[in-house]
Amino acid sequence: MNILNEILLAEERIRPHILKTAVIESRELSKLINGKVYLKLENEQYTGSFKARGSLNKILSLSEEEKQRGVITASTGNHALGCARALEIADAKGTIYLPENASKAKIQALSNYAAELRFHGNDSLTTELHAKKVAAQENRVWVSPYNDPQIMAGQGTIGLELTQQLPHFDYAFVTVGGGGLIGGIGTYLKAHRPKTKIIGCQPENSPEMALSVKAGHIVNLDGYKETLSDGSAGGIEEGSITFPICQQVVDDYLLATEEEIAEGLKWVVHKHHKIVEGAAAVTIAALVKNKARFEGKTVVLLMCGANIDIEKLKKII
Repeated sequence: MNILNEILLAEERIRPHILKTAVIESRELSKLINGKVYLKLENEQYTGSFKARGSLNKILSLSEEEKQRGVITASTGNHALGCARALEIADAKGTIYLPENASKAKIQALSNYAAELRFHGNDSLTTELHAKKVAAQENRVWVSPYNDPQIMAGQGTIGLELTQQLPHFDYAFVTVGGGGLIGGIGTYLKAHRPKTKIIGCQPENSPEMALSVKAGHIVNLDGYKETLSDGSAGGIEEGSITFPICQQVVDDYLLATEEEIAEGLKWVVHKHHKIVEGAAAVTIAALVKNKARFEGKTVVLLMCGANIDIEKLKKII
């Protein structure tokens, strides 16, 4: 399947139901690298995350028969919120599986929608594999959080927006989990801004995609290390379509510690008065840590979401 074509179809399909999120300059970060730094505010998208795009594209692309059978998905929260909203827009029914340790803020937000919630496991990959099995047993449509061309294409519409909003940028920093977001954005930008470098940003506590690309095959870590970037944490499904795409379109990976992510999160609250979740702050942490490398360049940092537990946020700031 041609992901670039799918992105163009997604743009047409989901545009009436999503926001063209703002791009703002961060004067503080621009000064830090003696260049230009822009924030792409997907934290201000519907449902507070970029995930509103991919899930909506997938569910709007289903046939009436598939919608009647019902959807099953799994998520740490943001994909779940996107799916819950998409099910409402498409007038379809669905069940959402979450890890037992999912963010309270995300669970509370999900209670505003009609989708059924079920809980299983303590990390995203365990939850995902269980939910996928249930979908097969119950003959329902499985909606992967990332391993799906329509999901990736929906997220890729961010790349399309960026080319409309900025005439030039040297680097795009994108936080990586399963690879659907960076795979979609990277596919579009490599076709339309081939000189732009795509930088994958991950927490040191969960760098599965960076390790996988380095090894040349999917690497999943034993055990789960807690990270502020809970939205990107967890393993990658074997055979995921995102892996070879990330091998092609991502130019480099940068990792951040938990302390650096917390500083990035505090920074965006204090300097821009914006609430972001840990996964969004990873891109700030990666730039600040490697500022000398990006001296004099124009950089876009994707603020991928805002759904952080308020008690956790208060503790950090």
